[in-house]
Amino acid sequence: MAEIKVLNKKHPLYQEDLKRIAETDGISSLYGKSFLITGATGLLGVCLIDTLMHLNEKGANISIYALGRSRDKAAARLGDYLEDPHFHFFEREASESLTDLPDADVIIPLASNTHPLAYSQYPVETITINVKGAEQALEKALACRATVLYPSTVEVYGNARGEDVFTEDYTGQLTLATARACYTESKRLSEALCQSYVTERGAKVKIVRLSRVFGPTMLMSDSKASSQFIRKALDGEDIVLKSKGEQLFSYTYMADAVGAMLHVLIHGESATAYNIASDACNVKLKDFARYCAEWAGREVVFELPSETEQKGFSIAMRAILDNTRLKGLGWQSGYDMKEAGYRTLSILSES
Repeated sequence: MAEIKVLNKKHPLYQEDLKRIAETDGISSLYGKSFLITGATGLLGVCLIDTLMHLNEKGANISIYALGRSRDKAAARLGDYLEDPHFHFFEREASESLTDLPDADVIIPLASNTHPLAYSQYPVETITINVKGAEQALEKALACRATVLYPSTVEVYGNARGEDVFTEDYTGQLTLATARACYTESKRLSEALCQSYVTERGAKVKIVRLSRVFGPTMLMSDSKASSQFIRKALDGEDIVLKSKGEQLFSYTYMADAVGAMLHVLIHGESATAYNIASDACNVKLKDFARYCAEWAGREVVFELPSETEQKGFSIAMRAILDNTRLKGLGWQSGYDMKEAGYRTLSILSES
């Protein structure tokens, strides 16, 4: 299956997703604003931009400055908007200076290597993109008085101690002994950089810590286990599990993740981190695999991972995010695990 699958954005389920996000409480406060988004062609970037452009169809008049490495990739993922006066694409590395770009009200640095194969193959690049990308976003925000919505990750918590659940002040067991630490530690440093810019330079920053996000805007090259399960199901193949599958993780459907991000942008406090996860999507890895197999009418089979794959694997066996703080802002999830999986596979199967 090709890396870039042209998504059927007119699919009724995807349109329902966009409509639900667009009904986020207080969304009208974003009307007339401008957004600068790096990593625009990724899983979250595409859904976020689709949502903002959906709002523009309702008269929101939102300007979008989207950054990505490849104009060809942007054409495949966001091509409907390239001639739209509200949308502007810039082919650029996120680690490069953003100061010459148009001013924005909101900056969201989504660019990152976010899947295991990328961690294991390009650990230096992963650190550079995350840390320099955060720095460039913060510098640009200071120059134009923008708010940074910083997308962090469940990975900053490390491995749980026993049956612990991750609240925003939790620190688990962390290791620097593998190249995979490139992602965890660069995200932790980027959060520290955000807090430092707030304290020393008066930056406006809100932080979201995302659980494992999945959905129909995924790239086919994504090597996360959940993405591989989805890809196998779409190809009508058995679902390959490369462990016993006892890992218990928080997952979030793409539309819930983007809706929660916008909710925090509108209602969240500055210099505060918010876990993004859905209570109804806390499942074991083997159950995620089983849902995909059931959809495809196939079986779950075990296969030993390659050495390269193993280097990128998380050592975490339990990573459950407490979303009490997020719910305290009035946010509610819209999807349980089976429905979210069904929507993902149904939309992608008709793309």
